[in-house]
Amino acid sequence: MFGICNLSIVPCRKEPSDKSEMVTQLLFGEHFELLDVKGNWQLIRIAYDSYECWIDKKQFLPVKDTRGIRDSITAVSTEIVQLIEDDKKGIIPIVLGSSLPKLDKKSCMLGKREYFFEGEAAFPFTKNKKKSSEAENSGETAKWYLNAPYLWGGRSPFGIDCSGLTQMVFKLNGVKLKRDAWQQAEQGKALSFLEEARTGDLAFFDNEEGKIVHVGIILPPSSNSPGERKSEDEFRIIHASGKVRIDKLDHHGIFNIETKKYTHRLRVVKRIV
Repeated sequence: MFGICNLSIVPCRKEPSDKSEMVTQLLFGEHFELLDVKGNWQLIRIAYDSYECWIDKKQFLPVKDTRGIRDSITAVSTEIVQLIEDDKKGIIPIVLGSSLPKLDKKSCMLGKREYFFEGEAAFPFTKNKKKSSEAENSGETAKWYLNAPYLWGGRSPFGIDCSGLTQMVFKLNGVKLKRDAWQQAEQGKALSFLEEARTGDLAFFDNEEGKIVHVGIILPPSSNSPGERKSEDEFRIIHASGKVRIDKLDHHGIFNIETKKYTHRLRVVKRIV
């Protein structure tokens, strides 16, 4: 059996309890496999990133299979928040990056239920796209989340964590990333030097034990002529730390422009696209 998120944002927890930490969120239209049940809780494996977590059994739409979704090109909402209406005239607010399976003109399908949508949407996973545009666009897309408050496990403009930000920005540009920072660090190709980085590359940061604990998206320098080699002190990064913000980046790590202190230690830069 499978399920589809038919609500705005559903918390996904580490253990089957309302008191357990939220490890990620489901956004409207995202689907998953049902793995196990404990009381009022359902263990799921999210189709998008294979993440396993627990959700409340009352917070999703059960379906027999998801072949119709898997075989179609899913649209993604591109507005901070918009409204969608179900076939029973119920109104649901959906946030940036929500999935709209089988979107056709002004309606999409979740299982056998039809939903009507008049907002802005894109088809980022369309085949034969130019890979270069995905990286270039990620920097601008990330700015849509500027000043979103930091929220552990969050994936929306109303609360997001560092790896949630990178995952959602890349989703909006048609590139799949895993959920956690350490998992994302296993994707892509490592660069030898920071000076090789370009817009859309991911910078990863570790703690004293060497564990990857933070990630951000490298932005173009504030001033640089086309074709001119970048110097290290010109790099910027957008990341979620307290809020989604832009700071300076060098080979030491992230330099907070407000506190004038380093906040994260650079471990590796990777090119995903």
